[in-house]
Amino acid sequence: MINEEALKTVVREKYAEIALQDKTTNASSCCGSGPCGTYTIMSDTYDHLNGYHADADLGLGCGLPTEFAHIQPGDTVVDLGSGAGNDCFVARAETGPGGKVIGVDFTPAMINLARKNADRLGYNNVEFREGDIESMPVADATADVVVSNCVLNLVPNKVNVFQDIFRVLRPGGHFSISDVVLIGDLPEKLRDTAEMYAGCVSGAIQKYDYLDAIRKAGFENLVVQKEKPILIPDEILLEYLSPEELKAFVESKTGIFSITVYAEKPGGDPEVYKQKTEKRKLELRNLAAEAGKGCCAPDSGCC
Repeated sequence: MINEEALKTVVREKYAEIALQDKTTNASSCCGSGPCGTYTIMSDTYDHLNGYHADADLGLGCGLPTEFAHIQPGDTVVDLGSGAGNDCFVARAETGPGGKVIGVDFTPAMINLARKNADRLGYNNVEFREGDIESMPVADATADVVVSNCVLNLVPNKVNVFQDIFRVLRPGGHFSISDVVLIGDLPEKLRDTAEMYAGCVSGAIQKYDYLDAIRKAGFENLVVQKEKPILIPDEILLEYLSPEELKAFVESKTGIFSITVYAEKPGGDPEVYKQKTEKRKLELRNLAAEAGKGCCAPDSGCC
């Protein structure tokens, strides 16, 4: 198994490559970076959201966390793994000119690209900071909201990230994060492949462990806001598995899922807490109605 620092180096190099490619090259492959991989096959469409700018969208996410983040005018929002600035610019449309958005990314090429996009758009309340999301260059109790899209699975120590999110959130603040999780085990050849790690697959952990790490960091009112299966094409899997191994993997019923998860840091204004609770219940009712079945989290009170 590759050690943590080596994994970070692989991720940094791959995403620098993506940042430095022209958009046409990224769009022409399923991975956005050289040989066909998994970088863009998980992404959702942002073009219906206010603040969306196509030039900042590299198609690297696995959900729409800003759509579920309950960002209010004047909020300070921190985006983890901000890339070219896509979620930051959507968050800015929600928080408005009186708010602030901070993007954090550890790939210098991505930081440079995001800053160029912000300058071109004339945004003076969006800034991008180079740093590791396990130890963010953000002061304690800074953020009202933290968002992230398909990034924590790229970090070897996810527990550290959730602890640092807890640190930078103000009491009563919350996060909405889209990420990749597993139900079942990946074949060893996928787990130990750096390319699949950088492609957001082999770094994913079990769904139960992921949610448990959130609770252990001190968060409460955890809700899975959205969940969808991720189907990796056989032609990609066959780059790493033999036909026999692929057959066994399919028969194992291992599931790879994109989830968008919400949780709150305790404390803050009781009235704001009450308002958040009501919004969360309404959101869950709407999700349940849309799905045609119950989707309430235990003890959420939405049903």
